[in-house]
Amino acid sequence: MRIGLHGHYIAVLLMTQALLIVLIPIQPIRADIYRYEDEEGIIHFTDAPTDRRFKIFMRDFKKDKLLRTKLQLPSSANPAEYENIIRANAEKYGVSASLIKAVIHAESGYNPNAVSRKGASGLMQLMPGTARSLKVNNSFDPKDNVEGGVKYLRFLLDTFRGDVSLAVAAYNAGLNKVAKFGGIPPYTETRTYVNRVLSYMQSYQAN
Repeated sequence: MRIGLHGHYIAVLLMTQALLIVLIPIQPIRADIYRYEDEEGIIHFTDAPTDRRFKIFMRDFKKDKLLRTKLQLPSSANPAEYENIIRANAEKYGVSASLIKAVIHAESGYNPNAVSRKGASGLMQLMPGTARSLKVNNSFDPKDNVEGGVKYLRFLLDTFRGDVSLAVAAYNAGLNKVAKFGGIPPYTETRTYVNRVLSYMQSYQAN
């Protein structure tokens, strides 16, 4: 069962990403999506346009072939230490524990004190602005960080109607970039990241 997010959390995200949240098709994206705005300002979407006024909005995303990535971690990493936190949030927000582990693995290698060059921090590498919007008080606290990261993953999965690849791409590059390119942005970093997370997820599922 999926559990809805608190109203203040949704409000913050809606203000910054309003274009995407309401207007994504119900099913995962498997065909080109077209839109047009009529004379009354109503926006229409379809995957089978019957009117020339429809213009391409989001192109079909064909998943890249996954390259197997081994689950290698530094000897200092201890994933088992965070198992209870991950399981609790997976159940609370209806997000696969394997996906959560894969994101943590790719983002920080299970280092709760990790800080990126851009200022992202903690296990799930939350940017300061994102952490604030998610009500994360301390990004270096594994409990706070993981809950914030999983909340954000839940939001992204809902936005893209369960399409894990697009949600992961948005986690890395941002929602606006995924919308701009109609799928995974053509950035080597993002495409590599998506492939890595999906491969890790499969490995965690197998384990």
